Amino acid sequence: MPLALLALAIGAFGIGTTEFVIMGLLPEVASDYGVSIPTAGYLVTGYALGVMFGAPLMTVLGTRVPRKRMLMLLMGLFIVGNLLSALAPVFSVMLIGRVVASLAHGAFFGIGSVVAAGLVAPHKKAGAIAMMFTGLTVANVVGVPLGTLIGQTAGWRVTFAVVAVLGVVGLAGVAKLVPDVPRAEGVRLRHEMAAFKNAQVLLAMAMTVLGFGGVFAAITYIAPMMTHVAGFADGSVTWLLVLFGLGMVGGNLVGGRFADRALMPMLYISLGALSVVLALFTLTAHDKIASAVTVVLIGALGFATVPPLQKRVLDHAHGAPTLASAVNIGAFNLGNALSAWLGGVVIAAGFGYTAPNWVGAVLAAAALVLAVLSAALERRGSAPGPVVAGSVPTEQRAAVHH
Repeated sequence: MPLALLALAIGAFGIGTTEFVIMGLLPEVASDYGVSIPTAGYLVTGYALGVMFGAPLMTVLGTRVPRKRMLMLLMGLFIVGNLLSALAPVFSVMLIGRVVASLAHGAFFGIGSVVAAGLVAPHKKAGAIAMMFTGLTVANVVGVPLGTLIGQTAGWRVTFAVVAVLGVVGLAGVAKLVPDVPRAEGVRLRHEMAAFKNAQVLLAMAMTVLGFGGVFAAITYIAPMMTHVAGFADGSVTWLLVLFGLGMVGGNLVGGRFADRALMPMLYISLGALSVVLALFTLTAHDKIASAVTVVLIGALGFATVPPLQKRVLDHAHGAPTLASAVNIGAFNLGNALSAWLGGVVIAAGFGYTAPNWVGAVLAAAALVLAVLSAALERRGSAPGPVVAGSVPTEQRAAVHH
């Protein structure tokens, strides 16, 4: 794999840390600002919505900018947002800081996916994308638990200051290692927009929203669920997030490996198993060992869907994939926002801290239904049409006209 993928992974590491670390710090942030945990959950929702809207916005703004320079500008925006979060005097300002940082997220992964896929042979594209996303998953093994530990001991503001430093390292890595990739000649915004007329692109994005939303329905509220239901101490949230991150790393690499071989079967297995595991989490959350195992499985099954879904979008948006790729990253975070909000709704309604798991199970099951529908439409579209008696083959008609 090209060394440039390491630079993309470094940037992904910083972005992944700031995206996920807030989940382990929700109680501390809520207490500091005097808001409820469901209200603090808006920091997750706001970030996710910022990614969703920022992905196409920043990609469109960067259509005339070389991809390497755009990646560097996005990392600069990420640094500013995290510094604002670290210094925020009131909850609303912190929310703004989260949104500012999130504007870089979708476009970075979207443009980075295109760059990563272009650095390798066609049959290795999903593996290259998975390699970049490894930075995101490793963030959950190292960055997020360490950030959670720092936040619980030195204060959550220190965590976001450290994340800003990670952004500086990511910026330097992109500047040093990513080659100058020229913009595709002749590709205009209308070409990028044309990808959204493809039903398979839209179905892949809908699978992304629902499937990854299932993961975040449970994981957004992992801190209160594990401490209030499973009976873990507050400090245990750190290593529980490590387990989740280890699952993500494994699932991401497996998903990337098998997506290059059998993409749709990989989606069937991961989405179906994810739905079952999330439903079972409502029961296993009451036992320490069982809940810890379930957290690993949710991370693995959830991230096993990332490389195949991203590759499916790139495959069906060939020719002008940058905007579609970025929007699909936004779709991941639309799922995060939707599920975080729904999870807060069921908790606030009095159904308990395990109720979001049922929300996640339903979302993942819906994604599986869309995967089956997508495959059926694809088979129908590739099937040969009926032969009408007396008809002239297309090639012969073309010859006649010539």
